Amino acid sequence: MSIKQWPAGEQPREKLIQRGAAALSDAELLAVFLRVGTRGKSAVDLAREMLERFQGLRGVIAASRHEFCQVPGLGATKYALIHAAIEIGRRYIEDDIRHGEILDKPHATKDYLKMKLAHKTHEVFACLFLDARHKVLQFDELFRGTIDGAHVHPRDIVRRALDLNAKSVIFAHNHPSGVAEPSRADRAMTEKLQRALGLIDVDVIDHFIIGDGAPVSFAERGLL
Repeated sequence: MSIKQWPAGEQPREKLIQRGAAALSDAELLAVFLRVGTRGKSAVDLAREMLERFQGLRGVIAASRHEFCQVPGLGATKYALIHAAIEIGRRYIEDDIRHGEILDKPHATKDYLKMKLAHKTHEVFACLFLDARHKVLQFDELFRGTIDGAHVHPRDIVRRALDLNAKSVIFAHNHPSGVAEPSRADRAMTEKLQRALGLIDVDVIDHFIIGDGAPVSFAERGLL
């Protein structure tokens, strides 16, 4: 049955308008962008197929254009629409945290870092550099590695902090496995970076591990 034949309150677009985007399932949200399905499949059916094939929204977002377009009923236009929506979300959150003290926006900061790093299929170590008022100066993806880990060099972070005249930093890196628990290596690396930055009077405010769920904060865990 076509979505147009569904009761109005169950159609994804109308449901979003009436009840808000949060009321939609992952498949219904994707269906809003897909708009139409294929022969014998509604847009919601196609969205469910995508979620199963790519193992959830994270997989859909991480899929390459080639992988995405291999699914019957999808194509470059739908790929562009979904990724444009993701980028709008990233820029909205980035704009929000840039216009105020970052310590006043912990949830926005977590959301921003998750949007930046959660979809990566390889490990990335990033840094938010902050000024004396804890406003964002720059977000940099500094090191990339395999899923086994990134090689993080303190001298490069120190140099970047000096270039930006940063007064504090927030670290973040993703675990492509999806498990956000800090490892011993993560703790040792953080302590090493904290010591190096301490020599130039730059504070380490937090280190977030990004996985499938909510980002894990070193500060909240008492690890800093």
